[in-house]
Amino acid sequence: MTIAVWMFLAFVVATLGITIWAAKKNTSAGAYFAAGRSITGWQNGLAVAGDYMSAASFLGISGMIALFGYDGFMYSVGWLVAYLTVLIVVAEPLRNAGKYTMADLLAYRLTPRPVRAMASLSTITVSTFYMVAQMIGAGTLVKLLLKDLPWISTEAAIIGVGVLMVVYVVFGGMLATTWVQIIKAILLMTGTIFLSVLVMKNFGYSFSKFFDAIANLTYVDAKTKLEVTRNFLEPGMKFGAEVTKGWGPLDLISLGLALVFGTAGLPHILVRFYTVPDAKTARVSVVWAMVIIGTFYILTTFLGFGAATILKPDHIVTDNMAAPQLAETLGGPIFFAFISAVAFATILAVVAGLTISASASFAHDFYSNVLHHGKENRPGQEVKVARITAFVVGAISIFLAIKLQNVNVAFLVGLAFAVAASANLPVIVLSIFWKKFSTTGAVLGLAVGLVSSIVLIILSPSIMGIDGPEVVAAKRHLIQANAIFPLTNPGILSIPLGFLAAIIGSLLKREPEAEAKFTELKVRAHTGLGAEKATAH
Repeated sequence: MTIAVWMFLAFVVATLGITIWAAKKNTSAGAYFAAGRSITGWQNGLAVAGDYMSAASFLGISGMIALFGYDGFMYSVGWLVAYLTVLIVVAEPLRNAGKYTMADLLAYRLTPRPVRAMASLSTITVSTFYMVAQMIGAGTLVKLLLKDLPWISTEAAIIGVGVLMVVYVVFGGMLATTWVQIIKAILLMTGTIFLSVLVMKNFGYSFSKFFDAIANLTYVDAKTKLEVTRNFLEPGMKFGAEVTKGWGPLDLISLGLALVFGTAGLPHILVRFYTVPDAKTARVSVVWAMVIIGTFYILTTFLGFGAATILKPDHIVTDNMAAPQLAETLGGPIFFAFISAVAFATILAVVAGLTISASASFAHDFYSNVLHHGKENRPGQEVKVARITAFVVGAISIFLAIKLQNVNVAFLVGLAFAVAASANLPVIVLSIFWKKFSTTGAVLGLAVGLVSSIVLIILSPSIMGIDGPEVVAAKRHLIQANAIFPLTNPGILSIPLGFLAAIIGSLLKREPEAEAKFTELKVRAHTGLGAEKATAH
């Protein structure tokens, strides 16, 4: 077997070892869902970064930049700036006012059952969107990694990743997931830094030569089959008017809104703040995460533009594989094996985080608090339901990933961000900052945000494969022209609709009990007093 296969197997064995170790510590719901709140600030910061720096970041964004230049780099900017909303708006209040899930914050002063039911539906929807993107990347990557084993198809690779993901979550819980994410973050940063150094070495460590090459990039155009020279530092290759028939600037703004506001509504990011002992540690972990994430997204410049200038856009196998291809070209088979194994670790860590957030939401919010009115009918039943949910979510994600395997992962994750920004963020922000926010507003905001974002995605060019790697500019123009909703990301419309619905719902039906508890929530959100009892209503 090749060294790539051995590295792949070594990571799998190591992470399974962590899962076995963590399984012995899962003695309660708090241990399973929140790692016993034992994670330190720097550990959680690494884990948050590991959860956030997904396959979409490492594989998708590198490919976006390599094929679309400046426009692809906007994905990096959006994801980096997005963490400011997490730090400023949600990290501390969420840790102080919740227990295991986002719905704990909402249910504190609102009527629990309808709010938890809608929040659980939203969490599972967003997690599934995001998970499908990661598993598409996994399938493509493992197929490339194990190219010496032709009997392993992309579909088989996706199924294998899904099975491993379920094993981590079912047996290891949040503790195993956290340590897989920490190890993944360290490996990813190591590989990204080294690959960036190799890119600059190719240009004699001269930034001027590097950016000159980007500004005067010569390659064979996929449409005309003629050699062209383009400036990859200029906007317009993806969102330009010649491709999107005048909607390019709005499409870019819509994407930016989804990325910047979506992060603060991502369930698998939000649950990470429940693993630390207090709000101060939550703030510390966000600072650690921002430093790591910021460094990483700056380095994607070298990965994406390095692939464009060294490999050339016409020689990139698929947009999701630009970074591994670049690693093989510059560092040989051993470095390719390492980068591929790191990318695989990236996918497993993020998918595990998504799975546990979805299963925790269903078990804690819907099963325990909606169906059983907050009373666990048997000890350990909530954890058992979460484990069963992990199997179901895994199966659904595997099926969808196989069906959508040709879609760019960064693009698909952008849609997940749009759903999170439209449904989750409005109710979180209004619950924390608006006294008149009511149960009706929360349910309506979640429902309208969720439905509007998904409907607009279905009516947009996105659903017709506009961002598939095989789609050339002429076909993209035709698809865009025939779509009912012309933008590829719905954020610019669905986010205001989510906020508007939540506000109108609250004004239509006032809730004196919720208003009376606002001051109590405000004190708890800012001080942490009684945080461990935050779900008591």
